[in-house]
Amino acid sequence: MKRKFFTNLSLLVLLNLLIKPFWIFGIDRTVQNIVGAEEYGMYFALLNFSLLLNMLLDLGITNYNNRNIAQHNQLLSKSLSNIVSLKLVLAILYAIVTIAIAFFIGYEWRQFHILLFLIINQFIASFILYLRSNLCGLQYFKTDSLISVLDRALMIIICGILIWNGTNNGIFTIEWFVYSQTAAYILTMLVALFIVYKKADFFRLNFDRTYFIAILRKSYPYALLALLMVIYYRIDSVMLERMLPNGKEQAGIYAQGFRILDAMAMFAFLFAVILLPMFSKMIKQKESINQLTLFSFLLLIVPVLGITFASYFYSEELIGMLYREHIKISSPIFGLLIFCLIGISTSYIFGTLLTANGNLKELNIMAIGGVVINIVLNLILIPKYYAFGSAVASLITQTFVAIVQIVLTKKIFGFNFSLKRIALFVLFVAGVFLISKISLKLDIIWIYKFCGIFIITLILAFLLRLINLKVLYDLIVNRNEL
Repeated sequence: MKRKFFTNLSLLVLLNLLIKPFWIFGIDRTVQNIVGAEEYGMYFALLNFSLLLNMLLDLGITNYNNRNIAQHNQLLSKSLSNIVSLKLVLAILYAIVTIAIAFFIGYEWRQFHILLFLIINQFIASFILYLRSNLCGLQYFKTDSLISVLDRALMIIICGILIWNGTNNGIFTIEWFVYSQTAAYILTMLVALFIVYKKADFFRLNFDRTYFIAILRKSYPYALLALLMVIYYRIDSVMLERMLPNGKEQAGIYAQGFRILDAMAMFAFLFAVILLPMFSKMIKQKESINQLTLFSFLLLIVPVLGITFASYFYSEELIGMLYREHIKISSPIFGLLIFCLIGISTSYIFGTLLTANGNLKELNIMAIGGVVINIVLNLILIPKYYAFGSAVASLITQTFVAIVQIVLTKKIFGFNFSLKRIALFVLFVAGVFLISKISLKLDIIWIYKFCGIFIITLILAFLLRLINLKVLYDLIVNRNEL
């Protein structure tokens, strides 16, 4: 099972490394540099606002379906016919509620125009994720990997053409950026729908009220968890934009650091995509999940720690390389935000295991705590510290959530964390910190030092046997299941 996880993860990461960094730093970042922090900040706040109610589009159906199809492949056709119909109903509900709240908040006409297209984008993106959950449940990980990057690849092509023509003519707008995403999402949805349709024995829209209620009863805990997680991860920029006189600009400044964090978190999320159906199947078959959990955690957290410390010590250089405005203000914000990656990555391993095991009650209680902590801290810190205050709130929230999930996992699954392994991990973290600190004294180009920290981090992990070279060799070379 470890080999299956590693090979499919490798393909997924490779494809995402080829596409998503170029989208985030080549297209998304370029758009912000072209239109400015205030204009992009308006879009960024609206995007996160549209994501806050994204739960209404799904109500936990995607996670439930992923787990259900992984355990019961034969239900694909029936599930597809009913859930596609339900998703259409939920899309109408989501649009009505989102627009109503936007009216209440007091958005202007131009903001409403952009928000309308973002609502459409959220529905299509949610529908694509649902279609992909069927592929993951059926263990078609390679096909899912290709679909996972198709939307961004199309966006790069469309936005690249628009940016080239727009900047030459001096008329590129944030609306163009949104429209291009809509076009790319539509094309990706059609491809994904065609592939899933071919895997099903039959498909017809079936508006079965009884089935809808049954599915929602099973999936609502997933929906609540998704809503709460989105709130404590995304609400910062919305509160910044609404609470401050220069809120759009502060949201744009916050977005500069958050963009990098979000890019790194996308790769951590790939672990969860593959682990959820694997954990679900192993739990159903009563197989031990201890080795896979530890292996996947260390495989993720080792490079994450290297990137986190390197990014913290060279935050100003990194922000200065990527952006034109607000470098001095944005750098310390990013320096704090990047440490959220440790908590986020931890959650993608242990939270995924708890989800696969059906511990939604415990996860929802934890997430409610995260929302309360995040909102209260933002209300206190934003008026005094602006975007930096939001970064502090995010770091405290993500750390709290990660610790609670580790404690829950140990309690529920009875994991034994040996003192020797814990001591080696603490030694590893201290070593990465010292290496990063010492690198500041070296008189060489910062990017070489940044990459050097990452490489030495991996070497140190192998030397301390946190990641076993023999196991990795067997995973890559040996075709027998471990």
